Amino acid sequence: MIREKERSAVSGLLALALLLPLLVVFGYGLVVNAREHAALAVVAFALLIAADVVCLAGLFVVNPNEAKVLQLFGGYVGTVKTPGLRWANPFYSKRRISQRVRNFESQHLKVNDNEGNPIEIAAVVVWRVVETAEACFEVDNYENYVHVQSESALRNLATSYPYDSHEESRTSLRGQTAAVAEHLKTEIQDRLTKAGVEVIEARISHLAYAPEIAAAMLQRQQAGAIIAARSRIVEGAVGMVEMALEMLSRKEIVHLDEERKATMVSNLLVVLCGERGAQPVLNTGSLYQ
Repeated sequence: MIREKERSAVSGLLALALLLPLLVVFGYGLVVNAREHAALAVVAFALLIAADVVCLAGLFVVNPNEAKVLQLFGGYVGTVKTPGLRWANPFYSKRRISQRVRNFESQHLKVNDNEGNPIEIAAVVVWRVVETAEACFEVDNYENYVHVQSESALRNLATSYPYDSHEESRTSLRGQTAAVAEHLKTEIQDRLTKAGVEVIEARISHLAYAPEIAAAMLQRQQAGAIIAARSRIVEGAVGMVEMALEMLSRKEIVHLDEERKATMVSNLLVVLCGERGAQPVLNTGSLYQ
């Protein structure tokens, strides 16, 4: 694996201050010798001017949060990151690599979740290049590599969790967004490390059931929510009945036999679990009449 080597480059202003006066001097010498018909001197000054122009081609600009990868005849020389006007060997090829923070949103992917339900999912990935040599030489096109691998990681994530879950201990795509986002970021980072890319953030931007099952899954989701709510209501109601019987017994407000306790439990459960408000009924007799 090719690792990044940061390289310092000569100040471009210093190179200009040296090369431009030389170009003027060589041009003046060429004109003077051409008037005197000194052929050898003319050729020498022409070659010097050509060499000076070639040296001027070594000037390049490095912008903030940008790097220039230098190569000499196919070999990696180093990376210049210091911003400003710089000068290096004019025979170096210089490839610009942006190190600014970038983001993209994946396409709406149609995949199956952990329970086999078809869903549509998309994500926003925030990333930047941190290793310029790996970005240039380890992958063919690092931008396309980021897009393809991010979508692949998103597909794998979608198959790892159910769309929704009413169990608090079970992670779902819709319920635990922070945990899912962290998992997605880790999985994308594992795939992009070889390209010299750092993933800053990854979050799901779109999540929905596929259109062909959306209506059916909505009914299923509503039914599941009703069952979960009913289970919680019954659990709470039983606790309240148990507490009421315990307090009545402890404070000796009334002594209840088993049949009266059963009647009281039945009435309290009807009141607590009913969908409508209970209608009071006045009993003028006793339980046994």
